[in-house]
Amino acid sequence: MLTNKKKILIIDDESDLCLLMKSYFVRKNYDVYSAATLQEGLIKMEEVLPDILFLDNNLPDGIGWTKVESFLHVNPSLRLFLMSGYPPTFPNIPGFSYEVLIKPISFADLEIL
Repeated sequence: MLTNKKKILIIDDESDLCLLMKSYFVRKNYDVYSAATLQEGLIKMEEVLPDILFLDNNLPDGIGWTKVESFLHVNPSLRLFLMSGYPPTFPNIPGFSYEVLIKPISFADLEIL
């Protein structure tokens, strides 16, 4: 059975945040997947081909924002939200727009999206 639900992938090593975001978006009728590392996230990206990606910057196996082009290569129409606990240097991605969410992220922040 095919579904028309939008798919979200959350790549963040904070499991509590992933669970809260998943719970929130499932109630909004999204299919939600998560990964705790860049390597796991790249694999999930190819498996589920999400429409939306929430990508943390500081991950156990690297800096998430440096891999944005790898994710865009899999899905060039990806809607991208970069997350960080502090405002880092923002990546320069020619021809692509993204939004930055500074942690802690609230449900009010997600509702606006």
